[in-house]
Amino acid sequence: MAFISVTPIQVGDVVRLRKPHPCGGYEWTVVRIGADIGLKCRTCGHRILLTRREFERRLERVVSATQPTG
Repeated sequence: MAFISVTPIQVGDVVRLRKPHPCGGYEWTVVRIGADIGLKCRTCGHRILLTRREFERRLERVVSATQPTG
């Protein structure tokens, strides 16, 4: 069985991706977590869905993380 590394993210986290959005923005807000990761551009508000695998590949760093609840 292969070990899969999963970056701990939560809805509301701000992440920076490796390549900019066409509007020029690098930062995205996480709006959905599941099999796909939903992101909203912080510059223009455009929403995208990335597979978890694609998100992990494109992720550069977590800019600001929300506080865990519970």
